[in-house]
Amino acid sequence: MYMKAPPGTRGILIVDDSRDTLEVLERNLAGAGYPVVGATSAAEALERLERQPVDLVITDLKMPKVGGLEVVRYVRENLRDTEVMMITGYPSVEGAVVAVKTGAEEYLGKPFTSEELLAAVERALEKLQLRRLGRGTLEEVPVAPCGIMGTSTRMRKVLNAIGKAACTSATVLITGESGTGKELVARAIHYSGRRAAAPFVPVNCGGIPEGLVESALFGHMKGAFTGAAEARAGFFHAADGGSLFLDEVREMSPAMQVKLLRVLQDCEVWMVGSSRPRKVDARILAATNIDLASLVKAGAFREDLFYRLNVITIAVPPLRERGDDVLLLARHFAAACSNELGRPIPRFSDGVLRVFKDHSWPGNVRELENVVRRLVVMSEGDLIEVPDLPSVMRFSLARANGSHRTLAEVEASHICDVLAAVGGNKTKAAAILGIDRKTLREKLKSLGAPSCGMTRVG
Repeated sequence: MYMKAPPGTRGILIVDDSRDTLEVLERNLAGAGYPVVGATSAAEALERLERQPVDLVITDLKMPKVGGLEVVRYVRENLRDTEVMMITGYPSVEGAVVAVKTGAEEYLGKPFTSEELLAAVERALEKLQLRRLGRGTLEEVPVAPCGIMGTSTRMRKVLNAIGKAACTSATVLITGESGTGKELVARAIHYSGRRAAAPFVPVNCGGIPEGLVESALFGHMKGAFTGAAEARAGFFHAADGGSLFLDEVREMSPAMQVKLLRVLQDCEVWMVGSSRPRKVDARILAATNIDLASLVKAGAFREDLFYRLNVITIAVPPLRERGDDVLLLARHFAAACSNELGRPIPRFSDGVLRVFKDHSWPGNVRELENVVRRLVVMSEGDLIEVPDLPSVMRFSLARANGSHRTLAEVEASHICDVLAAVGGNKTKAAAILGIDRKTLREKLKSLGAPSCGMTRVG
């Protein structure tokens, strides 16, 4: 089941000299909610395009006088905000490569089912959306406090929660995978609230040696232990009046969990070696990349401390669940790195944007920033393309689309993807595939027209 036409779709122009084919295509697309117009020749299609902008042109390859390739070429040279796909009754690998080199985003061989048609249309329109996002200006991107950036539904919920948490002094537990930006969320809460003028003190609980955690957090008196030549305040004292961010709070030992619980209950800190406590007013913002509730059940984290920390919970989503946010962030990081280097901001090709959006990003925003920085530093031109990506990312999309297909279908799709990525250059394609040119020719011959004619090659 494919989605209905997205709101705001300007329409689809179908170009085919067969009125029967036009009628079938119009019926299928109109049934999915797409506004559709038809043309029986390339000349009629160009006239319509001059009067009415559309999001997608679907053109037949073989037509009298002026063929579909000329329509594709016209769209590519004159209509920056329109995608184009080609259909043909004579599918072949060579035809697919020519179509892609000319500018067609999709290549569909006849006969095809309505499901295959709608799937190809969705892919083409999604590429158009990627292109629009990829060329947008950074001024159009909304930026929340502390540089948090995102327009996805999940991030809007996070931003809404930040606004509510900033209005209180309640303890906040921020959850999320490593690299999602939990500290940014904590900073946004602090600097959006009434404590903004006071210190924000971040502490990595897992980065302090176990024997020094108590002294680091609560401070110590002179002579409290060997080497304590003078009294020293702890992180709680440094954050007095402001906020203390305890990153990876799960790393605390059971003994330190008890002492932290006491501080949260009494708002008092006992310095190591002191005979009396000292009042502190530090708001606690804690973070964890592991579900604390599961640790409580396993007996690895104190239940009473968990409930003290879990007054307000903000779950930061992983990058793979943030939709188009990955493209906004990629542009932001590219601009920031380019400004540091004093060079023009490079553009990302459609293929790179597609890989960015489909990559799983196990390292989340931190991984994306590192990848973009590497691309900007190593780029030699103003366009970053798929071959510039790290090898582990280059064909993640082709692998992801391989489920529920035969091995031969996956191989055909992969070969077509590689050919398209190198503009049909068989020598380069063979090198990427790890085979010689002769083997590639034999594989193309064995695949035949049906194998690649029905496969996405963009």
